Amino acid sequence: MRSSDNDDRARQSVNHAQIERGRQAREEYERTSELAPAIRHFERTAEFLDLVGACHAFVATTNRVVPGLRGRTLSGDEQAVLGENVARVRAALEWIEHAAQTGDVDVDAALARLLRGQ
Repeated sequence: MRSSDNDDRARQSVNHAQIERGRQAREEYERTSELAPAIRHFERTAEFLDLVGACHAFVATTNRVVPGLRGRTLSGDEQAVLGENVARVRAALEWIEHAAQTGDVDVDAALARLLRGQ
Protein backbone atom coordinates (compact mmCIF):
# COMPACT_ATOMS: atom_id res chain seq x y z
CA MET A 1 0.00 0.00 0.00
CA ARG A 2 1.32 3.41 -0.93
CA SER A 3 1.90 6.16 1.56
CA SER A 4 -0.55 8.43 -0.26
CA ASP A 5 -3.32 5.79 0.15
CA ASN A 6 -2.64 5.72 3.90
CA ASP A 7 -2.64 9.53 3.98
CA ASP A 8 -5.98 9.66 2.14
CA ARG A 9 -7.54 7.15 4.53
CA ALA A 10 -6.19 9.02 7.54
CA ARG A 11 -7.55 12.31 6.18
CA GLN A 12 -10.95 10.73 5.57
CA SER A 13 -11.00 9.31 9.11
CA VAL A 14 -10.10 12.68 10.59
CA ASN A 15 -12.72 14.46 8.44
CA HIS A 16 -15.37 11.93 9.42
CA ALA A 17 -14.50 12.29 13.12
CA GLN A 18 -14.67 16.09 12.88
CA ILE A 19 -18.05 15.98 11.15
CA GLU A 20 -19.39 13.53 13.71
CA ARG A 21 -18.08 15.61 16.61
CA GLY A 22 -19.72 18.71 15.10
CA ARG A 23 -23.02 16.87 14.65
CA GLN A 24 -22.96 15.68 18.26
CA ALA A 25 -22.12 19.17 19.54
CA ARG A 26 -24.99 20.65 17.53
CA GLU A 27 -27.44 18.06 18.88
CA GLU A 28 -26.29 18.76 22.43
CA TYR A 29 -26.64 22.50 21.88
CA GLU A 30 -30.15 22.07 20.45
CA ARG A 31 -31.16 19.97 23.47
CA THR A 32 -29.75 22.29 26.11
CA SER A 33 -29.54 25.86 24.85
CA GLU A 34 -32.23 28.41 25.57
CA LEU A 35 -31.38 30.00 22.21
CA ALA A 36 -32.02 26.83 20.19
CA PRO A 37 -35.70 27.64 19.41
CA ALA A 38 -34.76 31.10 18.12
CA ILE A 39 -32.00 29.62 15.98
CA ARG A 40 -34.35 26.96 14.58
CA HIS A 41 -36.81 29.74 13.71
CA PHE A 42 -34.03 31.67 11.96
CA GLU A 43 -32.94 28.56 10.03
CA ARG A 44 -36.54 27.92 8.96
CA THR A 45 -36.85 31.55 7.86
CA ALA A 46 -33.60 31.30 5.90
CA GLU A 47 -34.84 28.12 4.18
CA PHE A 48 -38.12 29.85 3.34
CA LEU A 49 -36.27 32.85 1.90
CA ASP A 50 -33.99 30.55 -0.12
CA LEU A 51 -37.03 28.83 -1.59
CA VAL A 52 -38.77 32.12 -2.39
CA GLY A 53 -35.52 33.35 -3.94
CA ALA A 54 -35.25 30.24 -6.10
CA CYS A 55 -38.82 30.76 -7.32
CA HIS A 56 -38.11 34.42 -8.03
CA ALA A 57 -34.90 33.55 -9.93
CA PHE A 58 -36.75 30.99 -12.04
CA VAL A 59 -39.52 33.45 -12.94
CA ALA A 60 -37.03 36.25 -13.66
CA THR A 61 -34.94 34.01 -15.91
CA THR A 62 -38.05 32.75 -17.68
CA ASN A 63 -39.24 36.32 -18.28
CA ARG A 64 -35.85 37.15 -19.77
CA VAL A 65 -35.40 34.03 -21.95
CA VAL A 66 -38.83 33.04 -23.28
CA PRO A 67 -39.35 36.21 -25.36
CA GLY A 68 -36.21 35.21 -27.29
CA LEU A 69 -38.20 32.30 -28.72
CA ARG A 70 -40.49 34.69 -30.62
CA GLY A 71 -40.84 33.53 -34.22
CA ARG A 72 -38.73 30.42 -33.61
CA THR A 73 -39.95 26.88 -34.00
CA LEU A 74 -38.06 24.37 -31.88
CA SER A 75 -36.84 21.18 -33.48
CA GLY A 76 -38.23 17.86 -32.31
CA ASP A 77 -35.09 17.18 -30.27
CA GLU A 78 -35.25 20.64 -28.70
CA GLN A 79 -38.91 20.18 -27.86
CA ALA A 80 -38.17 16.78 -26.29
CA VAL A 81 -35.39 18.20 -24.11
CA LEU A 82 -37.49 21.19 -23.12
CA GLY A 83 -40.48 18.93 -22.40
CA GLU A 84 -38.38 16.76 -20.07
CA ASN A 85 -37.15 19.83 -18.22
CA VAL A 86 -40.62 21.36 -17.96
CA ALA A 87 -41.84 18.06 -16.47
CA ARG A 88 -39.04 18.25 -13.89
CA VAL A 89 -39.97 21.84 -13.05
CA ARG A 90 -43.66 20.90 -12.68
CA ALA A 91 -42.74 18.00 -10.40
CA ALA A 92 -40.51 20.28 -8.30
CA LEU A 93 -43.31 22.87 -8.04
CA GLU A 94 -45.80 20.22 -6.94
CA TRP A 95 -43.28 18.99 -4.38
CA ILE A 96 -42.86 22.55 -3.05
CA GLU A 97 -46.62 23.02 -2.79
CA HIS A 98 -47.08 19.67 -1.05
CA ALA A 99 -44.25 20.37 1.41
CA ALA A 100 -45.60 23.84 2.19
CA GLN A 101 -49.13 22.53 2.79
CA THR A 102 -48.27 19.40 4.75
CA GLY A 103 -44.72 19.74 6.07
CA ASP A 104 -43.94 16.41 4.39
CA VAL A 105 -40.76 16.79 2.33
CA ASP A 106 -40.26 13.12 1.52
CA VAL A 107 -39.54 12.27 -2.09
CA ASP A 108 -40.77 9.01 -3.54
CA ALA A 109 -38.54 7.04 -5.90
CA ALA A 110 -40.35 8.18 -9.06
CA LEU A 111 -40.08 11.87 -8.12
CA ALA A 112 -36.42 11.46 -7.17
CA ARG A 113 -35.66 9.93 -10.57
CA LEU A 114 -37.58 12.68 -12.35
CA LEU A 115 -35.82 15.44 -10.42
CA ARG A 116 -32.45 13.84 -11.28
CA GLY A 117 -33.47 13.81 -14.93
CA GLN A 118 -33.68 10.05 -15.24
